[in-house]
Amino acid sequence: MIVSLGSASGHLVAIGGAEDRTSELDILKRVFALAPEGNQEVAVIATASGIPEQILPDYEAAFTRLGARHVHSLDIQDRQQASHPDTVRLIEQSGVIFFTGGDQLRLTHVMGGSATLDAIRERLAAGAVVAGTSAGAAAMPGTMIYNGAAADALRKGAVNMTFGLGLVEGLIIDSHFLERGRFTRLMEVGASNPEHLGVGIGEDAGVIFHPHGILEAIGSGHVILIDSRDLASSNIAELSMGEPVAVEHMILHALVSGHGFDLKARRYLVTDELRAALANAQ
Repeated sequence: MIVSLGSASGHLVAIGGAEDRTSELDILKRVFALAPEGNQEVAVIATASGIPEQILPDYEAAFTRLGARHVHSLDIQDRQQASHPDTVRLIEQSGVIFFTGGDQLRLTHVMGGSATLDAIRERLAAGAVVAGTSAGAAAMPGTMIYNGAAADALRKGAVNMTFGLGLVEGLIIDSHFLERGRFTRLMEVGASNPEHLGVGIGEDAGVIFHPHGILEAIGSGHVILIDSRDLASSNIAELSMGEPVAVEHMILHALVSGHGFDLKARRYLVTDELRAALANAQ
């Protein structure tokens, strides 16, 4: 399992969806706290959403409550807007860049190869925090899920995958994970791509990818890890499309807030271990 943020010195935060945007703002508070010192500007990108006029004011109000100096609400709906110099400039001056939920295929179609995506990658490398919820989280890896039934996805070809935004490599992210019963989606992915770590994030839960290879769970829900690197056997290569997949020795971890995972050592970290790992990495 090779999980990499490349040369990034910033933080990536993936949220499972339905995070609190009106009350305690626990997850958004953690996102905002990761911004580079002295930079309180936030760019919220609603490209994935079909209702940007409804959700952008919510995020603007939430980040303003948290102390943002400026919240740039970016309703980027086509590739021309994604390459406009004014859009790029707002990304370049923001310490927090946030992708809303919606349709991850719309997000990658509009953003892929754009000057805005290049600017986002550069900001992450320079120390900014890039966060996304629901579809905005699922689109973060180099490879993403964009469709697939939850109820019976442990069948060859049941999960559709394509290229993502490439902000992190070596893993697959699935959102609304427990609430929509998506365990078999990541199991099918793990059987066909054992090197990739499956990260299933529940609602009002999130995961921080620290630059030094430590994963930290946040929020009130669960983060589920499905590790298939030591998969003993599977019949997936011999099956016809739609046939049921068998897997042997697939490892599952369930993380709650304050727990973590060492991506290099492939080791679960309870609270004290997580604190020590983060302190040692400073």
